[in-house]
Amino acid sequence: MKFVKTDLGRGDLNQVSKNVQLFITCIIDTLYPEVGEAVVHVLQKAGVSVDFPTDQTCCGQPAFNAGMRSEARKMAKRTIEVFEDSPGDIVIPSGSCTGMVKHGYQELFAEDPDWLSRANKLSQRTFEFTQYLVDELEVVDLSAFYEGELTYHPSCHLLRDVGIDHQPQTLLENVQGAKFIPLPNREECCGFGGLFSIEHPEISREMLERKIDNLIASGAETLVACDAGCIAHISGGLHRRKIEREVLHIAQLLAND
Repeated sequence: MKFVKTDLGRGDLNQVSKNVQLFITCIIDTLYPEVGEAVVHVLQKAGVSVDFPTDQTCCGQPAFNAGMRSEARKMAKRTIEVFEDSPGDIVIPSGSCTGMVKHGYQELFAEDPDWLSRANKLSQRTFEFTQYLVDELEVVDLSAFYEGELTYHPSCHLLRDVGIDHQPQTLLENVQGAKFIPLPNREECCGFGGLFSIEHPEISREMLERKIDNLIASGAETLVACDAGCIAHISGGLHRRKIEREVLHIAQLLAND
């Protein structure tokens, strides 16, 4: 098994005290590699040494959501095998993939005691990015700077499946120079939902239009989210409507020293 020790620049908030394994998501890996780099930078700034297991693949959620349970189990087993012997906690910059590892795997292996036990052990070491910063490291201020007005979109899996809400907001409220504006109807879905946006495009489009309308109503120039799927979906809708708003992953904002 291969591990890559990252070295993208370490801040001096704390001395390195922990080592974590970074599980990157398919969308970040494919569309937003700069988000992955920002995640590493922020974790290092918070005093954490980051390793990246290079054998990792998809967590299996797309197949799981499509009802392809056999294929999803293969990918889940691969993820468990790659990470179960690695030292330290596992950090995922996505509520969607975190929810899959912590809950979806339990459903996949409900009738397989051996793999269920291994999945549960992995789940106990797995944390969403902002959850890890705030709850595990007790870091709420990363000396990040952003001059302007920003708002926050809580992705569905992050909010409902993993129960993460105050952590990203706390981090954003401590960004120096930024004015945090609540997003109207913040808990409404943006319409992405992975396969949902493909299987139900008309409904997805209407949900996206409402999300963009609420963003405009907020007056914020930047929307922040914790899931790259939402970021891609909302960015695409803004582009089609020719509306100039910035959509960022929270790691990108927190990495802005």
